[in-house]
Amino acid sequence: MAKMLAALLNLQSVERQIAAVRERLTGRKNAVVSQQARLDKFKADWKASHEKYLNRRKDSDRLALDLKAKEEQVGKLRTSLNSAKTNKEYAAILTQINTFKADNAKVEDAALRMIQDAETVGAEADAIQQQIAGEQTRLEEIEKASAQEIARLTAMLEDLTAQRTEAAGLVPRDALAIFDRIAPTFEGEAMAVIEIHGRKPPHEYICGGCYMSLNAEHANILRSRDELRTCDNCGRILYLQPQGEGSPAQ
Repeated sequence: MAKMLAALLNLQSVERQIAAVRERLTGRKNAVVSQQARLDKFKADWKASHEKYLNRRKDSDRLALDLKAKEEQVGKLRTSLNSAKTNKEYAAILTQINTFKADNAKVEDAALRMIQDAETVGAEADAIQQQIAGEQTRLEEIEKASAQEIARLTAMLEDLTAQRTEAAGLVPRDALAIFDRIAPTFEGEAMAVIEIHGRKPPHEYICGGCYMSLNAEHANILRSRDELRTCDNCGRILYLQPQGEGSPAQ
């Protein structure tokens, strides 16, 4: 293969490795972020449940105080009942007592339901608290594993960056500028092989990057010259397989 295109292919090989390591680095960092977000959600759920539990307890305590006050009123009315002077007064006080007792029964039922609801919500909050403990442990495990992997991948990236600098030094400046412009668009895949289809001429030429048809001129020129040719559709730098590897496809 021509010297410039060979140098570009070598550069692309390093560029691919760099892209792969960066993707793994991002994945490791995202794993920590994702687990932290999961933990934060459980904490938010617990906070909402705990506040709901406290509100239910406040409501039940309020009802308990209300019930106590009404029972005290019933007690006073019973005292008054014993000192009633007429049947009419007696009947009126008795009616008040019965009314308070009926109201008290309703308040007592409401208070009981409120307490049961508070207990249910409290149990939910406790369950979430246990989940938080598990998620916190999981986060610490991920952080530890990720820290080790991130350090390893960072070292790999530094080594590959040095290799890239060396590989880039073997590529002509103009060609390197085009490569550097294209590579980020395709995650390091700045080059594409020309696929040749058909047993005999006229062959069909396809860009191995975007799989669109190519003019035969690209292949003809690359067979004879060390020239930079780009796909008319995707813009990738084109190359032919070294002789013996690129026979026409069926």
